[in-house]
Amino acid sequence: MKKIMPIAALIIFILAACNKNSDELRLQSHDENRMMDSLHAMMSRMEAMPMTDDPEIDFAKMMIMHHEGAINMSTVQSQEGQNDSLKRFSQKVISAQTLEIQELKDFLTTQSVNNAVPAHSAEHIAHMKKMDQMADVQLITGDLDNDYATLLILHHNSAIEDAEAYIMFGNNAQLKSMAQMMIEDQTKEIQELSNWIKSNKR
Repeated sequence: MKKIMPIAALIIFILAACNKNSDELRLQSHDENRMMDSLHAMMSRMEAMPMTDDPEIDFAKMMIMHHEGAINMSTVQSQEGQNDSLKRFSQKVISAQTLEIQELKDFLTTQSVNNAVPAHSAEHIAHMKKMDQMADVQLITGDLDNDYATLLILHHNSAIEDAEAYIMFGNNAQLKSMAQMMIEDQTKEIQELSNWIKSNKR
């Protein structure tokens, strides 16, 4: 029998590996994915929010909706996810962000529109466009655990960017302290989710 040349053998090996991977990887349409649907619903609410150009008002209202999005995703994960560590993680997110929503609502009761910083609004709009673009290219599989971890990282990155923008343009010391805590907490959570994805070979 004629021997296969090394290059031909390599090509056969690569094709076999690709076929194997294509059998294992099943992507799901964004329109059919529950986590993506929740993320898009959050983005739609935020995009529809009338901007006042007052960083204190806009950031607090925007972050309430942002947190509600994380809670909705985490509730599905907590109730229907398969991985125990992610279920515990999602319950932690629900507790922490429910508390922060109440703190933001309490803060808003003390505020009125008395400032105008269009640069802050421009930053927020840029972040929304970036999140839209990033969401559109995410690879999701329909595996609830995988998609929750993947999309919550995207969600948290956007929240961190908005919190950083508020610290840059805002004036209220209390709200700046809350924004800094959000950055620290969600940076840690992103690391936890990244570690989970790596350890579960997603």
